[in-house]
Formats: sequence, C-alpha cells, structure tokens
Amino acid sequence: MTPVHFSFTMAFILGLMGLAFHRAHLLSALLCLEGMMLSLFIAFSLWALQLETTTFSTAPMLLLAFSACEASAGLALLVASTRTHGSDRLQNLSLLQC
Repeated sequence: MTPVHFSFTMAFILGLMGLAFHRAHLLSALLCLEGMMLSLFIAFSLWALQLETTTFSTAPMLLLAFSACEASAGLALLVASTRTHGSDRLQNLSLLQC
C-alpha cells in the first residue's frame, strides 16, 4: 500500500471513528460524514487517474453530487432540530418526544 492510499484510508477510518465515538452534537456527526466523503472522493479520483480509463471518471463526480445532497439534507435536519428542540445535541433528540 502506497503512502497516499494509506493516508486516505486512515482519513476515512478516522472519520468513521469520530462518527462512532464522538456523537455529542449533530454538527460533529455531519462533519465526520463530510470528512469520510471527502476522503472517498479523493480516493476515487486517484483511482480513476491511475487506471487511465474514461469509464471510471464519472464515479467521483457522482459521489460528489451525492455528497452535496447529503450535506444539504444534514444541514436542513440540523436547522429543523435546532428550531424544535433548541439544541443540536443528539441526546435531546428522541422519537418518543414528538
């Protein structure tokens, strides 16, 4: 494994660990998800460049489009939960309290 691949793999794993262990606020969970998506985008881009084919060049753009949709949906949920519950703490969010 090259150092470049190792760094993007570790960036993804660190984002996943941050999402799993530091779940205090919704904003921190969204930032961890964005870090994971960024590392996947760069890894797919480098993979498409290494293979030098045009068939794999659309995969990073599709991932970037889905990442933008995920970010906008996450921010909309953040604003909605902050307005209704007064905070973005994940402990305040409960399905039984609607």
